[in-house]
Amino acid sequence: MTNKTKTYSEIPEEKVEEKIKPYDYSCEIILEKTVMDKARDPSFPSDAYNVTYVVDGKEYLDVTRAAKQSNIFDFYYDKYGKDSLKDIQWGYGNVHPGSYGYKKPTPPRKKRRK
Repeated sequence: MTNKTKTYSEIPEEKVEEKIKPYDYSCEIILEKTVMDKARDPSFPSDAYNVTYVVDGKEYLDVTRAAKQSNIFDFYYDKYGKDSLKDIQWGYGNVHPGSYGYKKPTPPRKKRRK
């Protein structure tokens, strides 16, 4: 009994979409396509940036965090192309970056004596 394996020409071509992901550039998008009122929230980390960019004639605002502005620039340049990035400014967050997203652990239940 022989198994027939498919050759390369018999395998149908699948459409492979090349998606650019923020974690490839060491970035984290906190808010995407938002308004300035939501971007001014002080509960964001202090290393967050407000990024303004244009896609198809519409202007958008993202709140993005990264260690360096160059990582943010590279991400938006590669994702949306040349002349799409308008501005990168410091965000309004006040939370220490190390403690952003930290949830206090629940205390263990006290044992009862019998």
